[in-house]
Amino acid sequence: MYLLIPAAGSGKRMGASRNKLLLPLFGKPIIAWTLLAAKAAPSIHWIGIVAQPEEWQDFRDIAAGLGMGRTVRLIPGGKTRQESVYNGLQELPAVAERVLIHDGARCLATPELFDRCSEALLHCAGLIAAIPVKDTIKIVAPGTEIIQSTPDRSQLWAAQTPQGFDVETLKRCHETGREMGWEVTDDAALFEHCGLAVRIVQGEETNLKVTTPVDLAIAEFILRDRQKSATS
Repeated sequence: MYLLIPAAGSGKRMGASRNKLLLPLFGKPIIAWTLLAAKAAPSIHWIGIVAQPEEWQDFRDIAAGLGMGRTVRLIPGGKTRQESVYNGLQELPAVAERVLIHDGARCLATPELFDRCSEALLHCAGLIAAIPVKDTIKIVAPGTEIIQSTPDRSQLWAAQTPQGFDVETLKRCHETGREMGWEVTDDAALFEHCGLAVRIVQGEETNLKVTTPVDLAIAEFILRDRQKSATS
């Protein structure tokens, strides 16, 4: 399986002056934990990190330190996640038929999740890892603090990554999105806009996205707990 990791974002919400994926987490850069999970997943054999060129050497050094220098390819990032994924798709090897796309900030994803998504992608054209929503969600009128409605929680799922797709189909969706001027937050939304089905694969409760300092603290707690479980 081919894996693209969008990693061209900044650390603004983290309060950092650099790419948050290069920040330390439990003794390693955040991106290192993502790479280690991918390395341990038997289904993954090619990884593309989509990042700004000025940060390539940092990512190269991290990959080399994990013994993944030959596995990881660096790809120019875009101004948005959507643009970065588009760039990544153009750099996939010509033989790539399916691809997983995983946010580097979801550094707690397990090898089992990567493999579960890889297996499911053999039987569909599009999928996302997701978990059922636990909280009651309220829809609020734009520009107000007034609740408009309360959707049925039993039908709500929280989207995660990896997300997986047939490569040629996703490329067509991206081209259509560029022509139509669609701005989306994930690739599944492009599939949806194009009227294509996206399957749910059971995600993981611990597969959080590290965005704020609080997320960083929670991620460290989870990694410490995993380490204790592995050595006990």
